[in-house]
Amino acid sequence: MNLARLAEENVMRFGVYDAVHFQGRWHTNAEELQEARRFASVLRALGVAPDDRVAVMLPNCLEVFAAYGGALAVGGVVVPIVFLLAAGEVEHLLADARPKVLVTAPVLLDKVVEATASLAEPPTVVVVGEPVPDGMRSWSDLLSDAEPDDVVIDRGPGDLAMIMYTGGTTGRRKGVELSHENLRWNAVTCAEAVGIRPGSVSLLCLPVAHLFGMIAGITGQVLGTRGILLDWFTPEGVLGAIEEHRVEHMPLVPTMMTLLLQHPEETDVASLRTVFASAAPVPTELAEGFEKRFDCEVLEAYGQTEAAPALALQRPGLPKKAGSAGPPLPGVQLRIEDEAHAELPAGEVGEICGRSSGVMLGYHGLADATGEALAHGWLHTGDVGYLDEDGYLFVTDRKKDLIIRGGFNVYPRDVEDTLLQHPGVAEAAVVGRPDARMGEEVVAFVVKEPGHDPTEEELLAFAATGLAAYRRPREIRFTRFLPRSPIGKVLKKELREGL
Repeated sequence: MNLARLAEENVMRFGVYDAVHFQGRWHTNAEELQEARRFASVLRALGVAPDDRVAVMLPNCLEVFAAYGGALAVGGVVVPIVFLLAAGEVEHLLADARPKVLVTAPVLLDKVVEATASLAEPPTVVVVGEPVPDGMRSWSDLLSDAEPDDVVIDRGPGDLAMIMYTGGTTGRRKGVELSHENLRWNAVTCAEAVGIRPGSVSLLCLPVAHLFGMIAGITGQVLGTRGILLDWFTPEGVLGAIEEHRVEHMPLVPTMMTLLLQHPEETDVASLRTVFASAAPVPTELAEGFEKRFDCEVLEAYGQTEAAPALALQRPGLPKKAGSAGPPLPGVQLRIEDEAHAELPAGEVGEICGRSSGVMLGYHGLADATGEALAHGWLHTGDVGYLDEDGYLFVTDRKKDLIIRGGFNVYPRDVEDTLLQHPGVAEAAVVGRPDARMGEEVVAFVVKEPGHDPTEEELLAFAATGLAAYRRPREIRFTRFLPRSPIGKVLKKELREGL
C-alpha cells in the first residue's frame, strides 16, 4: 500500500476531470498524476532510494503535490518544511532529517543557502521557478527531460511516509513519523465524517507544504473532490474565490475567520456549507458570528500532528456543545488520565489521551520521547481537558505554556533561547497575551544583565534576526526578577495574570 497509488486510482474511478484550480487555470487529475510521475523519474535519476528523505519547502503551488507524489512513488519519505521558518530553524530540521533532495523556490534561496552551508551532507536543491543559482537544479528543466515513471515502490501500511516537524512543550522540535496508513486513515475518516462528497469544491488557503497539504491531497484523490488553491490568504482572495468557484468547504484557523468576519466586502457566498476550524480554540462568539454572517456551519476539531492530526470533531447532524470540540472521530478512542495514568470518569479534568489508526509511529530519533508520548499504548497529548457524559471532549488548557498565534504554534523556549543570546539579557520568560485578532501575541519578560541597559526596540530587532516573523515577541516587559516556585521554576501563570 503506497499513497502514491491513490492518484492513479482516482483517474480510474472518476475519469479525467478538473481537479485543482491555481492562478487562473484548472489542472486535471491526469495532469497532476503525470507531473508526479515525472518527478519520480527525476528522483530516481538523482539517486533517491526507498526510505530516503525528500524535503519540500515551498509556498503554495501545484508543485507541492507533485513533489509529494513523486517522493512517495519511489518509496521515499516526505519532509515538509514550513517556509516561514528562519534559516537557523531550517538548518536544524535538515540536519536531523538528512534529506537527499530539497525542493524549494527562488524567494527562499537566501534562507536555503544559509541553512545548508554547515551541513556535512547537504541535499541536492531543486528550484521551482527562476532564477536557479549555480550548483542547484531547475525543476522545469529536470521534468521536461523526464519520462513519467509508472513504477511505484510497494510500501506496507505501517511504513514511514512523512516526517512532520513540530515542537515539544519545551521548545525542542520533534520529527513526527507518520505512516501511509496514518495519513490515509485520518484523511478519509475526517472527510467521510463531515459529509464531503465526490465533485464537491474546497478552498485551500492554508500552507500546503505541511501536513495539511498531504491530507488535502489524499482526500481529493480518494473522494474525487476539486480544490481551489490560493497562493496566500487574503480576505478579498478568499471571498472572491468562494463567489467565482462556488466553494462549499474550507479549512481555516480562527485568525482567518476573524479577518473574514471583519471584512466589509459583500460577496455571494451562498455556496459555502462548511468551515473546518482547527489549530487553535474557536471562541463561541466567533463561531456564532461567522455562521450568522456567512450562513454556513463551523465545525471545530481537536488533534495534533502526532495523531495525523484529528482526534475529535464536531459533525453535521450532531448536537453542538459550547466549548467542546465534539465527540471522537469514528475509530478513535479518547480517555482522560491522571498523573498515575489511571483513567478518570466523565467530568473530571486530566490529560487527554487517544488511540486510533492515525497515531504516529513515534518521534524521529527520539526513543525516550516516543516512549513517554505512547506510554501504555495511548497517545499522551500533553493537553488537559475532560469528557462529558456523552463522550464530548472539552479542552480546558493547552500544552504547557504553548502560545498559538494566528494558528501557528510558538514555543516559548525557542524565543527565550534567542533573547538569552543577547549580552544584555540575564533572564527571559515568554508567555502569550490574549489578542482579538491573532488569538495570542508573544510577550517576553526580561531581566537585564547587570551593567547593560538594552531597550525594547533593540531586543525586538535582535529577536527578529533569529526567529520567523510569527514567532517574534511583539512586546518586551522589563522586570527586576522573575517569579519562581520554591524549587526555582519560573511561575509563568503569574506573568500571564499580570498582562
